[in-house]
Amino acid sequence: MSTTIQAVTSPELKKWLDAGEAVLVDVREIVEYKQHHIKGAINLPLSEVSLSHPSMPNHEGKRLVLHCKSGRRSMMACEKVCAEGKEENLYNLTGGIDDWMQNNFPVESDDKKGMPLERQVLLAAGIVVLTGVTLGFVVSSSWFLLSGFAGLGMALAGFTGWCGMAKLLALMPWNK
Repeated sequence: MSTTIQAVTSPELKKWLDAGEAVLVDVREIVEYKQHHIKGAINLPLSEVSLSHPSMPNHEGKRLVLHCKSGRRSMMACEKVCAEGKEENLYNLTGGIDDWMQNNFPVESDDKKGMPLERQVLLAAGIVVLTGVTLGFVVSSSWFLLSGFAGLGMALAGFTGWCGMAKLLALMPWNK
């Protein structure tokens, strides 16, 4: 059985979901999922995606659609599933939940309060950079390395799609 990753648009996915022809897996982190998600989507973060994972829903006879915020992480998740070589009906939602919402399709929310993880990362990175620069001028120029370290982390996150600070912040009690 050959596994290939196919693309699906939001309008097409909406039709499949309404007809009960697809199973949807959201590969974003739990805090992102709680912020807003497509009704019926199962949350299984990218780091845990596998056809053998206990949370992977039964999708026999249906299309398996993976999605994230924009489509990048879900494509990585599709590649992980593809490497297992067992899935024929594998789809990646083009544009992710951002595109879904741009099409004015409904989303659900589990958590009305709280700051989105993306904003938490920006806030934390900004504080680290500001602290490094301030201490660099006031205490010792060695503190400028802290700002450099934060910049390196942000550049690597942008390049690879993996953000250590986001992973760490997702573990915090207020994000559970």
